[in-house]
Amino acid sequence: MTTDTTTRRSASGIARPEIKPTGLLRQSLAITRRNLIHIKRMPEMLMDVTIQPVMFVLLFAYVFGGSIAVKGSPAGYREWLMGGIMGQTIAFASFVVAVGLTSDIDKGIVDRMRSLPINPSAVLVGRSISSLMHSSIGILVMSVTGLFVGWRIRGGFPQAVLAYALLLLWGFAMIWIGILVGSAMRSVEAVNGLMFTTMFPITFLANTFAPTDKMPHALRVIAEWNPISSLVQAVRQLWGNDLPVPADAQLPMHHPIVTTLIWTIGLTLVIAPLAIRAFTKRTQG
Repeated sequence: MTTDTTTRRSASGIARPEIKPTGLLRQSLAITRRNLIHIKRMPEMLMDVTIQPVMFVLLFAYVFGGSIAVKGSPAGYREWLMGGIMGQTIAFASFVVAVGLTSDIDKGIVDRMRSLPINPSAVLVGRSISSLMHSSIGILVMSVTGLFVGWRIRGGFPQAVLAYALLLLWGFAMIWIGILVGSAMRSVEAVNGLMFTTMFPITFLANTFAPTDKMPHALRVIAEWNPISSLVQAVRQLWGNDLPVPADAQLPMHHPIVTTLIWTIGLTLVIAPLAIRAFTKRTQG
């Protein structure tokens, strides 16, 4: 791994490497490359962004699609579904980074990296970049699968690009949650248990797979204030796949793009410092 360092002497006269800030990007990309090579050697790690998204699209489009009424969508439920599937997949970016980070810590890989003259932040930045690239593969696979089941982008090109940008931005916020969980949990099994019992209810208690207007009032309020619902509604709106928003819907449903940006920035500002603190405590404690 190439690093940009100089040598300085401490008060005790021991030579210590001094890390140049300019080396952070190079070091982060090197760690990103290491993570991608690991995926290349273990291609089964791509199942959650290749086979699983296709399975979800086909399952909901053909098995459940006929029993879920979506009035007002140009191509029916299949087209309306795609925004929800993609929102769920990008939310699981937190799952991927949490498992990967915990595994690296348990195996001592992070300790070996810290013994090198590199910026400690490079470990987190490299993990974040590789996890975002990993999730982007799932978005690409689902986009292609969606075209086969009848999904189309009916908005303009700038709106389509903005929708994908929102998905990646949300994935970036989810990565910090993954870093926090991966640093706090002591084993991969604990991470799996926590993430399954939290992420699945959060992604299903939303407008991902069914409209919220038929839900009981209390459940509907929770679902429409769910940040996943804002993201999914924003993506559908930008792609031209959305339904008319009922007048009695909660505020985020009327302004989904702005709400998604607020949620994303807010979660990042709150979770990122906690994640960095937890990671530092775990690796230096």
